[in-house]
Amino acid sequence: MTDTPQQPSRLDRIEAILATVAEQQATNTQAIAELTDNVTRVLGRSAILDDVLLELRDSHEELKRDFLENQRTTNAALNQLGAILVQLTRVDPQN
Repeated sequence: MTDTPQQPSRLDRIEAILATVAEQQATNTQAIAELTDNVTRVLGRSAILDDVLLELRDSHEELKRDFLENQRTTNAALNQLGAILVQLTRVDPQN
């Protein structure tokens, strides 16, 4: 008797294909879970950065207002000093 290699049956081929699909599905499931974790972390960090950006904008606007107010009061004080100097230079030196 001669041994002839037996071709895998259709059922064997289907089972092999199903095993391969199951392995791929497990790999894909793990990759999707990792991707989901990464997306969750990125979205969380993005939300934090958005909050920081809003705080920086608010702080910038407040500093800008403070600067303009300081500039206004400084200019007013300089104008008053200028007026005082004008008055002092007009004083009659003989008195």
